[in-house]
Parts: sequence; structure tokens; C-alpha cells
Amino acid sequence: MFRRILAAVALLALAGALVVAGWPQLLGLERLPVIAQVVSLRGLAVLVAAALVILFTLYSLLSPVARRFAGAVAMMLLVFAAVTVAVLATRGFGDPAMQTRAPADIAVLSWNTLGDAPGAEAIAELAIETEADVVVLPETSAETADIAAAIMGSAGHPMQALHLSLDEISKARTTSVLISTALGEYARDAEAGTTPTLPSLVLRPVDGSGPVIVAAHPVAPVPGEMAAWRSGLEWLALQCGGSGAGAGAGLGAGAGAGAGAGAGGGVILAGDLNSTLDHYTGLGTSGEAGGSVGDLGRCRDAARATGNGAVGTWPTSLPPLLGAPIDHVMATPEWEIIGFRVVGSRDGDGSDHRPVLAQLRPAG
Repeated sequence: MFRRILAAVALLALAGALVVAGWPQLLGLERLPVIAQVVSLRGLAVLVAAALVILFTLYSLLSPVARRFAGAVAMMLLVFAAVTVAVLATRGFGDPAMQTRAPADIAVLSWNTLGDAPGAEAIAELAIETEADVVVLPETSAETADIAAAIMGSAGHPMQALHLSLDEISKARTTSVLISTALGEYARDAEAGTTPTLPSLVLRPVDGSGPVIVAAHPVAPVPGEMAAWRSGLEWLALQCGGSGAGAGAGLGAGAGAGAGAGAGGGVILAGDLNSTLDHYTGLGTSGEAGGSVGDLGRCRDAARATGNGAVGTWPTSLPPLLGAPIDHVMATPEWEIIGFRVVGSRDGDGSDHRPVLAQLRPAG
């Protein structure tokens, strides 16, 4: 009798754990320690669950004593794997198609370079190859970004380079941005503030014409930084015109100023967000036309919108469908998302992140 009670308790505990791992949003747990990390790697979780299904199925066949218990565990894991695959399928396993570029389109490239690992020439080469108008470079020094801009300028793609460094020691604490001079002059909005621990920039067109650009790099959800990570996501939602959970309402001046107040050009947000669509519950603007799970403020995720939301960008040591899709390009409804792809051809260039590229077109 005691053994049966213990088995029942264990099965109930496993069922609860699998529900939380499969859809933590159900209980509002998606931004808590451990859960935040587990839900980031849904593809890998499916692989592990499938291996355990085989293991427990074999055990149930070979062990008459634990047959029912092992069979029940295998069935639970099978359901978890199926549900997780269904979630990933709704986000898309990859559609890298891009449309023929129109004059008003903007190509946005984001690449966390792991402290300049690929080098300025590789950055410039990829930006030229993709005809990028905006290049967001988390963990890239000002020196490397300036050299990349110079290389692009010499190749007929003049770019303005902007940077924000929180110190001069760690390159991870610098975020750089290259913006095509064809988009006009941009300047950092110092009053908008930044994300905690690692820098993010709000860049506004000097003449007030064009999109506000948010170069994002909130800190990763690691022990000791969970509060800063959550605060960073709330700050980003605010820049996209949302209130952010607990970030305060409104788009006032100072550190809480929202980039959503841009002059008719909307907001384009890109970078290493150290988070997936699962982490954004409650951070989107409810009732926004076209809004859905995975929005930040009014910003919609380009990967999800184009059927690429399940393609992992980190780490490069894992196949894309097993990795975490934590590098994003997002835009407010002023921009139509017409193309997106995770660039897999740069896995050997030294960074642990894959670049992402989005094609945006003015709506209407």
C-alpha cells in the first residue's frame, strides 16, 4: 500500500512538473528561476523527453514490478513531448524566404559577436551581403563597430556607428549599432535610460522622421541577475509602447520614456534579448490589432510572424531546432514584417550566437 501511495505522489509531482515545463504561462511562472531556463530550450526538452520515453517503455516491459509505474511515466513524457512539438509548430520550424526588396523596405540584422569574435571584416561582409540598413551588435566594441562601418563605407554602404559602453573592461558590456546614412542621422536618447547590467540603446532620428530603433541586450536569466533580467524585459516593453509588468504606466520623460512616441515611424527593436516568446506573457499591449502571445509592448516578433519562431539562435554548438531562439527583431504595427531568417552560415565565425535578419516594409 505504501509503495502505491508513493508511486501516486511521484506521478502527480511529475505531472505538475511537466505542465509547468510545457506551458508555465498557465500559472504565471515563465519568468521564475529554473523554469525560465528550461522553457527556453523547448527543442532540446523534446529530445530528452523522447529518450526518456524509450527508456521507461523498455523498463516497463522488462520489469513486472514497476510495469504500471514506468508505463505511466512514459505516457506522461510522450504527452509532454507531443504538446511541446505542437507549440513549436505554431511558431514555425523555418521559412527563410524574403520578398523582392522595395525602395522603402528596411533590412535589420542583429548579431551578438561574443566580444568581437568574428572580427570587423566578417561583420561588414555579412552586413553588405544582406544589404542591412540597421545592424545591431551586442557585445561588440566601439572600435570594432567603427572599423566595420569604415569597411562598409569603402564598399559603397556608408553607415553611422553608435555605441553605449557600461565599462571599458568587458566587451560584453558594450552594445554597438550601425545605421545606414540613407535613413538619416540618428542620436541616442540618453533620457530613455538602458537595461540593467548590460546596455541597450534607444536611437531616434535627429530630424524626427523615421523609426525609433531600440538596440536590445538585457542580461541573461542567470543566478544573481533574475531581477535585472525581468526589469530589462519590462524596460524593453515600455520602449515599444507598453506599460511593462510592474514598470509603471505611461510614456513619460526620463528613464521611463517610451520610444513608442516616435514621430510617425514606429519602433524597430532588435538584439540579443536573452529570452524567448514564452517569457513575454503580460508584457504585450492587450487589444492591439494583430497582437498575440510573444509581443513586447506593441512590438511583434518577426520570427513568429514569418514561421521561424522555433529556430534557435543560441548556442551555435546545438542544431537550430534544439537551440534557444533568443535573438530577435521586432517592430510595431507601423511596419509590416515580410521576411526573416536565422543565418546559419556563420556558425564557424567564433560567436556562440547566430545572426538574424528581418525584412520590414512600411505598413499600408
